[in-house]
This record gives sequence, C-alpha cells and structure tokens, in this order.
Amino acid sequence: MNPKDIKKTLQSGGSVFGTMINFVEGSRWGAAFSSKALDYIIIDAEHGSYSRGEIARMVAIGQSVGLTVIVRVADPDPTLIAIALDAKADGVLVPYCEDAEMIQRCAWKVQLHPLKGRAFEDVVSSETFPSKKTKDYLNNKNGHKIMIVGIESITAVNDLDNLISKGPIDGVFVGPNDLSTSMGIPDELETKEYLDTLTKIIKVSESHNIPVMVHGFSEERTLKTMELGSRFVLHSSDGMMISGSIDKEFTAIRGETIDKTESEAI
Repeated sequence: MNPKDIKKTLQSGGSVFGTMINFVEGSRWGAAFSSKALDYIIIDAEHGSYSRGEIARMVAIGQSVGLTVIVRVADPDPTLIAIALDAKADGVLVPYCEDAEMIQRCAWKVQLHPLKGRAFEDVVSSETFPSKKTKDYLNNKNGHKIMIVGIESITAVNDLDNLISKGPIDGVFVGPNDLSTSMGIPDELETKEYLDTLTKIIKVSESHNIPVMVHGFSEERTLKTMELGSRFVLHSSDGMMISGSIDKEFTAIRGETIDKTESEAI
C-alpha cells in the first residue's frame, strides 16, 4: 500500500497492518515481505544497527515490492528526520517524545524538508511560507509523508492532549516496554493499570482523529490492542517471526521424527 492510501485508510477510520524490520540486511529480503498481508514496514534505526547507506537501500527495496516504508529514527531530532527523508522514506516514527515544542518542530520537518533556517522558523511559528509557490511545492513533495510520534512514558501520557495538538501528526506510537517501565510496572502488560493507560492513549488520540500504533509482540497481544481500538497495527518484527517460525517448525519436525522412530522400534 502506498503512503497516500495508508493515510486515506486511517483518516476514514480503517486499519492498516505492518511489522518492524531490525534484523535482516542485504538486498534479497524484499520478496519475503511482499505479501498482501502487509501494508507497511518500519525500519528500526533506533535500536537497529543500520548505516545511512543500508537504510537508503532498504527503503528502496521495501518500496519496490509495494510497501510504505517508515523509518524509526534514534531520537526526536529534526536532523535525524531529514536524514531519513533524504533516504526517500515515506515517513518517520519519532520515539519517546515528551516535549511539545520538539514534537512541533519534528512534525513540521516532515512536511517542510528541505526548508531550513529562518524560512523554516517562520512556518513553525506562524505558518508563514516564503510564497504560495513554495507552500504548494512542499505540499506536493511531502504531503503524503507520514509522521508518527512516540508516546512512551507516563509523562507524555499525562500531557497527551497538548502534545498531539502540535503540528501535523498522522499516528501515535506506543512502545509497551518503555511505557510500562516508566509507569513502574515493567512488562506487566496484563495489569488493569497498563490497560487503562493504553485505553486512555487511544481515546485521547482518536478524539483528534489520530490512530494509535501499539507494538504487539504476540498474536494475542496484538489482537488485544486492536480490541482496545488500535488501528495502525504493528505486529512483531522480522527477527521475532523468523525465530518463532524456526522454533515452531523444528519442534514439530523433531517431534514427528521421534514419534516415527519410536513407532518403528516398537
């Protein structure tokens, strides 16, 4: 799915589905992710070890098989956003945001790149563009880009309504480990306290017509977040699915082999 269709689907109340890429490298992985099951992928440049060149190649590979490619940058920094956009990413996920002004600057960077300096500051402060021609040019260039803001701490949750009103935002991301840790209940994702907080994030975000993305690490967890109202569905990661598939299939194979051997011996 292309980024325009991603945004259109979400804005109309629909859901989209994707996964995180933080394990595979090289140029031959694209075919494995070209399934119609996926609408988008997120390349993890926060916890992954990808170089700028590798990210650019991976963006091109993902786009070549019809996927929207979003890059999770390492920090809420407009410079890192510019690097991801220069790699031709369809959007960015900005992690662990707590500062309204920084969110505003990051959100506008997605829409205004490569505008810089005083011209950039004028748009951020008063939405004053150098000219209508510049405004139209940037809208044509960046209007389809996707900006996702990471709400991953209780500090951010408590100021959520204010934070997501700053700048053009297309999605809110929740990292369950970061959020639960900041709440003092690391990875206790079945507790009422955590689920109530997640419900609050979804409710407040949806009141701004902003869909929520919660990283689910199991089918049960992803389905639970969808039940709560998450529509920007992010399930698992490449590494987790590869290791899970290996474990599942070889457990079955080893079990069948043992049973067969035992039956033959009998």
